[in-house]
Amino acid sequence: MSGVVFAGEAVGRAVPLVAGALGASGIAVAALPSRLAMRAELRKRWRTWAIAAPVFLGTLFLGAGGAFALAAALGATAVSEYVRMAGLPRAEYAVLLVAAVVLPALAWLVPATVDGRAVDLRVVALLLLVAALPALLAGDDERGFTRCARTVFALLWIPLPLTGLVVLGDTAVAVGLAVALGDVGAWCGGMALGRRGVLARPLSPLSPNKTWAGVLGAAGATAVALGAVGAFTPVLWAAVLIGCVLGDLLESMVKREAGVKDAGSWLPGFGGLLDRIDSLLLALLLAMVVTA
Repeated sequence: MSGVVFAGEAVGRAVPLVAGALGASGIAVAALPSRLAMRAELRKRWRTWAIAAPVFLGTLFLGAGGAFALAAALGATAVSEYVRMAGLPRAEYAVLLVAAVVLPALAWLVPATVDGRAVDLRVVALLLLVAALPALLAGDDERGFTRCARTVFALLWIPLPLTGLVVLGDTAVAVGLAVALGDVGAWCGGMALGRRGVLARPLSPLSPNKTWAGVLGAAGATAVALGAVGAFTPVLWAAVLIGCVLGDLLESMVKREAGVKDAGSWLPGFGGLLDRIDSLLLALLLAMVVTA
């Protein structure tokens, strides 16, 4: 698998599905009664999706260069939000910002370093070194280890998974679409089946609203999405489902320690970019593992 050749076939298969989903959901949201408390929030989310979906599909349709641009833009924005939550100094912010651009660039221009099968050991060593360097040079004996650990976590959580947009090729389209519909399926499953009984039990105290009913809804939606674009395999479906379920909990853990509700406030209906792509990050990372 070269991972950098985009035939556009998955994009072509995804466009009718996305257009149909946006059209149907737009009609449904418009028809919601004004007394419904979530009406305004759902309309904001739909408008954000209506903009984000063409951007996602359009950039990936352009090929590896478009995928690099998308990965770099998402990475730079996401690490900015993470740095604010983690309270990292400017030196670590600079490291993460450079990594958000350099890692996708390496995946595009030197695919042997990050090829979807493994990450070159030299890249791993470099990531550890650059994560520790600011605290080492500053002689920080009070927060140095915390700074280093949070920076390493960010490198593994944000820039590295986003290289999947480049190396996975058409599979990246399928994963992105499945994650998006999986989030919707989780919400629908929670609303329909998560009122009472065993399915109403929360997955974790980190996010009490995330229930087993939501997992069931996400499982069905991700399977349908992957099947619709001809990318369904049991292992890829499992990777996407785990990403949908645990990716959100992972960000909830970060936000709870930081004492914030959302990673940002600029993305209508969602908060920040990390609030929107938390599941995608883990799903892309796992997809790179299972497609080895």
